Amino acid sequence: MTAEPGKKPKHFLDLKDVPPADIKAILMRAHDLKKRKFNPPQIFSGLSLAMVFDKLSTRTRVSFDVAMKQLGGHSIVMSKGEMQIGGAESIESTANVLSRFVDAIMVRMSDHDKLLELARHASVPVVNGMTDRSHPCQIMADIMTIEEKLGSAEGKKIAWFGDYNNVTQSYIEAAKIFNFEFIMALPQDLNKNVPAGTNYTNDAKEAAHGADVLVTDTWVSMGQEGKDIEKFWPYQVNAELMSLANEGAIFMHCLPIHEWEEVSEEVAKSPASVIYDEAENRLHAQKAILAWCLEDSGVQLEQKTFQFKD
Repeated sequence: MTAEPGKKPKHFLDLKDVPPADIKAILMRAHDLKKRKFNPPQIFSGLSLAMVFDKLSTRTRVSFDVAMKQLGGHSIVMSKGEMQIGGAESIESTANVLSRFVDAIMVRMSDHDKLLELARHASVPVVNGMTDRSHPCQIMADIMTIEEKLGSAEGKKIAWFGDYNNVTQSYIEAAKIFNFEFIMALPQDLNKNVPAGTNYTNDAKEAAHGADVLVTDTWVSMGQEGKDIEKFWPYQVNAELMSLANEGAIFMHCLPIHEWEEVSEEVAKSPASVIYDEAENRLHAQKAILAWCLEDSGVQLEQKTFQFKD
């Protein structure tokens, strides 16, 4: 299943590493695939995806699994306890072995550097399903949802509330590609975590004012159990913050929600909430990401007319 000699695999690891034109083309195809979800093109017929996890997962596991199967391929799920990666077997060896068995690898693991190491040694495409540093597939689904609801992300104000995490890092990268304003409202002691040149404030109302999209995430990620959340309460997305946003503003959350901490029930269940459209769009965005990765990797896509390039 290795790529053609001399051809490097097309990995999808971070948004900043993919040409902006390709990112936008992937999203265009994702919209098309969503329209065709009840009659999907069988472009992955005979192809296999290995899905490697070291964390619990609902949306990532189901969306990638269904994405492969809807497009005619199949997937193999492996958890950390079911394989020897980083233990008895090195990451390099694991990458080489998997590359001989499957056509692509999706990895959801804590350590971003291990993901990069796996990609360096793999001869098939590797997709970042999530690490502690970034979550590019989620942001692709988010931008797709914004395009559906608001027409375009360009020129919009997207406001983030709460913790600084992997999702915010990918949003920062996306803002440069899609030309939207991204502002984070964070507790003051997190200021030191924000990359230089990034727009942030410690005032949640300032961030919400005139926003087109309000976004948040859980304050306690996996592995952070017992974390003190008192400092985050002023950043809960509630009716007061939503009232400061632009008319027609939407609320987004990558899920799961910690009820009702980072968002109030009133907002989460309001007409402004698009969280389940956002969740579904993981499926369609990831179909398009996989197709982009595989189209030039040396494998034969069954439907040759399925092209991203103009």
